[in-house]
Amino acid sequence: METKKTCLHDKHVALGALMSPFAGYDMPIQYSSIMEEHNAVRQDCGVFDVSHMGEVAIKGKDAEKFVNHIFTNDVAGAADGQVFYGMMLHENGGTVDDLLVYKMGENDFFLVINAANIDKDVAWMRQNIGNFDIEFDHCSDYYSQLAVQGPMAEKITEEVLGLEVKDLVFYTAKRVNVNGETIIVSRTGYTGEDGFEIYGSSDYIREQWDKLMSSGKCKPCGLGCRDTLRFEVGLPLYGDELTDDISPVMAGLSMFCKLDKEEFIGKEAIAKQKAEGVQQRVVGIELADKAVPRHGYAVMKDGEKIGEVTTGYNSISTGKSVCMALIDAKYGKLDTDVEVQIRKKCFPGKVVKKRFYDKHYKK
Repeated sequence: METKKTCLHDKHVALGALMSPFAGYDMPIQYSSIMEEHNAVRQDCGVFDVSHMGEVAIKGKDAEKFVNHIFTNDVAGAADGQVFYGMMLHENGGTVDDLLVYKMGENDFFLVINAANIDKDVAWMRQNIGNFDIEFDHCSDYYSQLAVQGPMAEKITEEVLGLEVKDLVFYTAKRVNVNGETIIVSRTGYTGEDGFEIYGSSDYIREQWDKLMSSGKCKPCGLGCRDTLRFEVGLPLYGDELTDDISPVMAGLSMFCKLDKEEFIGKEAIAKQKAEGVQQRVVGIELADKAVPRHGYAVMKDGEKIGEVTTGYNSISTGKSVCMALIDAKYGKLDTDVEVQIRKKCFPGKVVKKRFYDKHYKK
């Protein structure tokens, strides 16, 4: 299958980015170094090409009902411009995908899905339309997307891109008309820092990228530091902390499953898991040593394997060797002593909170 390219591919190559396949796209992993780009987002401002993400627009008489049917969070009666995080689930509670839902107006919703799951998600949504009276528009081919992230993101988005964003609070969005084109701007991101995500045509996004790069006020960032940033603040990545077999309850994300709403696909399974408990759960682990735990490494207790690492790094912001891991729930209490097997040696550690670094969102 041919590797796809985002509208900014030539610009990444021109900047000397290290490119690698991700979710069917040839994407920039890093430009200078993952550490430099990571620190730029934590301390200043970094810009990501996230045009590989998928988008679906849902409108029509039953749009709100349909979204609430397929989505764990509750969008009923939400204000225009509100953004929600949540999941789409299988009937057994396993996760189809985690996603953002933007309520742009009455019965007017914009869904942002993970790049690796676009085909699966769109097929699953279509299968569940049933008798809902909606217009379903899979618009991933139209939209490209930039993420401007970091403490200076608001200032740079306003001054360099000319977009008024001070009025946006965390997890809100608006449509803006720019030279006859309607774009979407939201105060969202997946880094643990303040920031904005901008959706528009490929031509518009290319122009904005050029403005940002020529301003000298922000750093281009690759997917390498996008992963280290989201990981440090305990945000899950589909395929690691959430999968078809890992439910939101197992991942510690049941707060995004609103059991008080009438129904959603997977609701009964989630209610049962919350009532009866789960066999495995995702926890944080901090190692005493500097050895780096990686995805798939075994987590041990008293010589027995009790789980596996889902994501692990030497945290750039804290300097600690930490990981998230899916382990037997009975060992999931904070401060429980465990070990992580790295190659043939076991390194001691303890269970800690999954948020290894405090988020700095603008509320």
